[in-house]
Order: sequence, then structure tokens, then C-alpha cells
Amino acid sequence: MKKIVLMMVCMPLLFTNCASMFTKSTYPVAINSTPADANLVITDKKGNEVFVGKTPSIVKLKSSSGFFSKAEYQVKISMDGYADRLITINSSIEGWYFANILFGGLIGMLIVDPATGAMWTLDTETINATLNPENGSDVSLIIKDINEIPQNERGNLVRLN
Repeated sequence: MKKIVLMMVCMPLLFTNCASMFTKSTYPVAINSTPADANLVITDKKGNEVFVGKTPSIVKLKSSSGFFSKAEYQVKISMDGYADRLITINSSIEGWYFANILFGGLIGMLIVDPATGAMWTLDTETINATLNPENGSDVSLIIKDINEIPQNERGNLVRLN
């Protein structure tokens, strides 16, 4: 009888998995841009497009790209008249994964959490990208004293008040 009770107590410790129980393998990432309504393309580390749309968007991305393989994404935000923005989203090891050492057992650490992707977490929750005008579109303002302007150019000045 003692052996049966001991087995019943030990079995959950051997066959559970901490990261899978306390975290997830897909994360929402909010992507915003200024100006809004920019083109948005997200590719994975193999170059496959995983999302195509417009900003603002909330995109669900997997934290894993396979067994024991963390995900990495390239986010391209573009709009006519503005320079493209490229932003990388990386994954890192989920802290709960190491709780398998104490609570989850070897099956959770070596099979379940790596297979489900729960051993990884995305490093980015929100992207707020400001698009810069392309070269030639920049407007600059230079303030000069009236005495610094040559006499022959003063005829082009416009009085503001």
C-alpha cells in the first residue's frame, strides 16, 4: 500500500511540466506606427511571411520555431515617402522552464516544454515605430538675423506679423 501511495505522489512530479502549465507558446504583439496605416510584413527566421497587413495590428506569434528552437521574427514597416523600419523580435528562455528541475521532471524539461514551445517567451510585447521621411522630404528651418541676409535676397522675404 505504501508503494502505491508513493507512486501516486511521484507520478505527477515526473509527468508534469512547469512552463506549459504556467505560460503559453503564442504571444500577442501590438504593432503601431506613426504615421498609422503603414504596410506591415512579418517574416520568421526561415524567411517565410507569417503576417501581412497594416498598422496598427495585434499579431499572435509563436515563441518557438521547432523542438528546442527559439523563434525570431523580422518586422518590416513601410509607407510611400518614408524610410522602411526593420525591427527584430527575439525569443528567450522562459523562467518557468527551469522550475521543471524542481517540479516538472525530465519529461517536462526534455519533451513537453520544448515540443509545445512553452520553454520560450517573446522579448517584445509592443512595437511603436516612427517612420522618418525619405531623403529629400525633410523640411528644415534656419533662423537668421535680417542683417545676415544679403540685400539682393531680402526681396524674397515674407513678413509674418
